[in-house]
Amino acid sequence: MSDTLYVQLDSNILIHRPHVYLQDIARLSCSNSSILNRLRVMPVINFDPQKPGRYVMSSMDLVEMIQKKEPSLTVTPLGQTNFILTYQAAASETSVFQIIKIIFVCLITFFGSAFSIMTFNADVNVPGLFSHIYQQVTGTPSGGFTILEISYSVGLGAGVLFFFNHFSRKKLTADPTPMQIQMRKYEDDVNTTITEDINRKQS
Repeated sequence: MSDTLYVQLDSNILIHRPHVYLQDIARLSCSNSSILNRLRVMPVINFDPQKPGRYVMSSMDLVEMIQKKEPSLTVTPLGQTNFILTYQAAASETSVFQIIKIIFVCLITFFGSAFSIMTFNADVNVPGLFSHIYQQVTGTPSGGFTILEISYSVGLGAGVLFFFNHFSRKKLTADPTPMQIQMRKYEDDVNTTITEDINRKQS
């Protein structure tokens, strides 16, 4: 009876070294420890150190490589049929460009969100609505800075914190944040598009 190797793959695998071995891109399980140890260090692909990027591979490519090395072994791939190897050289330290990019993104997010809130308030005339409500309830004209404006401003900030499930470095609940969910959906869409484009070019 032949041994069985189980190979689990993710959809997108980040690689920092140009020389890629099987243990770098897959989780391996086999009852035969000697076979498992030999396959862990099996070379899979060598990247050009000067050409970082995304490279699509198929689980069948891995099966063929493994069977050439271990002909009597039964290989059972798990997870993704096609997967992406993202080769990116490891950064030794945070560069000035990365810091500037982070600051730039934070500024765009902050002012973009502020602009969206202001245009929404102007579109539905929130100040006029608050002034009308305040005058109806109290019988006196609003000065533009009442309990309604204060409550609205505090509630808006608290609502953003609770919605995005973050306060400083701590999460309010164990659930993923809406931003994490959207980023995961975006990442899945990118991986699917890259894989389908490569498959169309090959066919």
